[in-house]
Amino acid sequence: MKGRDVEALNTASSAGGLQTAFRTLVDFVELTKPRIGALVFFAAFTGAYLAGGAHAEFSRILLAAVCITSVAASSCVFNHIIERDVDRLMHRTAQRPLVAGRVEVRDAVFFASLLGILGVSVLAIAFNLQSALLALATLAAYALVYTPLKRATSLNTIVGAIPGAMPPFLGCVAIAGAPGPWGWILFGILFAWQFPHFLAIAWLYREDYARAGMQMLPALPGSQGIAGRQSLLYSLVLLPLSLLPAVRGDAGLVYGGAVLVLGLGYVGASLAFARRESVRTARTLLYSSLIHLPLVFVAALIDPVV
Repeated sequence: MKGRDVEALNTASSAGGLQTAFRTLVDFVELTKPRIGALVFFAAFTGAYLAGGAHAEFSRILLAAVCITSVAASSCVFNHIIERDVDRLMHRTAQRPLVAGRVEVRDAVFFASLLGILGVSVLAIAFNLQSALLALATLAAYALVYTPLKRATSLNTIVGAIPGAMPPFLGCVAIAGAPGPWGWILFGILFAWQFPHFLAIAWLYREDYARAGMQMLPALPGSQGIAGRQSLLYSLVLLPLSLLPAVRGDAGLVYGGAVLVLGLGYVGASLAFARRESVRTARTLLYSSLIHLPLVFVAALIDPVV
């Protein structure tokens, strides 16, 4: 074989190796559910920022959010590991890395453990023991309680909403040592927000969930209309919760006006879904939820009363 041919072969082999490494990296990132991670980071950052006020170091706020996101990513990887058998039965999850065999289970377990240990350890060392223990409890609640309950009872949504609402609460505790008013209010906002959001998703994929035996409310026999009514109920609960900082004096008029408009929009989307459960109304509610929550956090960040 000529030298030029050998060089071309080596180049092709190197390119193939880089592609494989990149594909593996993408698969491991996918295991962390990065879209959820982005929301967790922003929520944790918001809680930490509001707890620290004008005197907190930005680097510490950022580090707290990164640690909390790392713990959340760990719980998501464990979720993939535990649910890989049912993921195989659903169209939307059949090509996930563990199901498709692109990542070995032992590697995923190591990765999840590393993310969890790093996040919890840095919270304990750089911040306080309270935030570390709460983060560890949140991980356990999501991976070991909520995830198995999805196969047992439709109440899993309520249980899962508790760890799901913890990121801003953890951010407050990490910076201030206690949740304070903002921690509890942001917890309540995120808790209530999740129900219309997840019920819209569960309705859209109800056939997939039923096929896999997942006890999601819209997938259960005789559940017609319940998802819409519950979405409306929680959106109505969310509205006064969101306004509470403005009423208490923890946020200004800009925040109050913004969350009022956003909250009414969320109620309107939930009402449309409650009046008629359809692909269009479910998607509208889902998109509305994805706009609502980040903008509420933005309003809280730009108009706190300090």
